[in-house]
Amino acid sequence: MVVDHLDDAGIDRLFQALADPTRRDIVRRVTLGGYSVSGLAALYAMSFAAVQKHVAVLERASLVSKEKRGREQIVRGNHDGLQNVRRLLDEYEAIWRQRAERIADILAEEPKNNGRIQQ
Repeated sequence: MVVDHLDDAGIDRLFQALADPTRRDIVRRVTLGGYSVSGLAALYAMSFAAVQKHVAVLERASLVSKEKRGREQIVRGNHDGLQNVRRLLDEYEAIWRQRAERIADILAEEPKNNGRIQQ
């Protein structure tokens, strides 16, 4: 189970990183191809420093990685980190599906007559 491989703090970092729409957009973009931090900053109506902070949050959650190329930092999606998110969500989905199946089983059971004699 992925939950066994990630501690609570790691899971919190993943969900906190993905809770912000700008960070989700950055993940989407850098998964399709690498971007420099300055290239990312040009895409958003925020300061370069703000984009750097978003990238740092994503990097701490292992969703992106940075590679220094000359004077620039190239940001790329981290496949393993994204796979952890997918597996974690798959596990949560399996739990909910099991619960829904159990509820369906309970609802399908023959009703008991609560000790009354049927006529």
